[in-house]
Amino acid sequence: MRDITSILPLSVQGLSFDADGKRLLDRVSFVLPGGGVTAIIGPNGAGKSLTLRLCHGLVAPCAGAIRWHTDTGRRRHAMVFQRPVMLRRSTRANIMHALGAVGVADASSRAEAALARFGLAALADRPARLMSGGEQQRLAIARAWALEPEVLFLDEPSSQLDPGATRQIEEIIAGLAAEGMTILMTTHDLGQARRLSQRILFLNRGRLIDDAPTEIVFAGQSSNEARAFIAGDLLW
Repeated sequence: MRDITSILPLSVQGLSFDADGKRLLDRVSFVLPGGGVTAIIGPNGAGKSLTLRLCHGLVAPCAGAIRWHTDTGRRRHAMVFQRPVMLRRSTRANIMHALGAVGVADASSRAEAALARFGLAALADRPARLMSGGEQQRLAIARAWALEPEVLFLDEPSSQLDPGATRQIEEIIAGLAAEGMTILMTTHDLGQARRLSQRILFLNRGRLIDDAPTEIVFAGQSSNEARAFIAGDLLW
């Protein structure tokens, strides 16, 4: 997927964010190169979802910078939320709306490709809000994929799903990464992080404590805080 117009690497430098007088993210820095899955893990309130929102440009940092390698003139990153918003329309129309919002010329054919790619063709005319949680999450990913992003941000993509639907979502994520998409995701499921990612960013109290290959983190060769978190100990 990468070419001479690639927006990667993404450089996050000294990122901080304050709200109501409290520092929620404190001088976080990392570089996201092209390819693979990077998982952000950490306890509740560590700043995981906030980091994704800042990178995607939904909120502005109080300090620091988020720099893409190039600006190709159109947004080439997309985000799927933990609880994706489904419009009061059909599965197909949800995808068409997203494509129409950015002025895609071949929206109809792109929507049909997305429906087929994510196993939603038989559900194309079903009201999106009446679908199961797993189906809605597949639709949210399909809607993002149809925009042809180079980078996909996923916020807890299977936190509300049963084991079968979770397995489907994990297969989708692995498939997208294999096709060359760069994925930055948050997850509370440590097994999922271990199965899917090649790199771990461990956050605690708004600070980036570890940035290391997945096998290093799960082998207990990272920080004391990360080892305690993986062992199930509470972090205060």
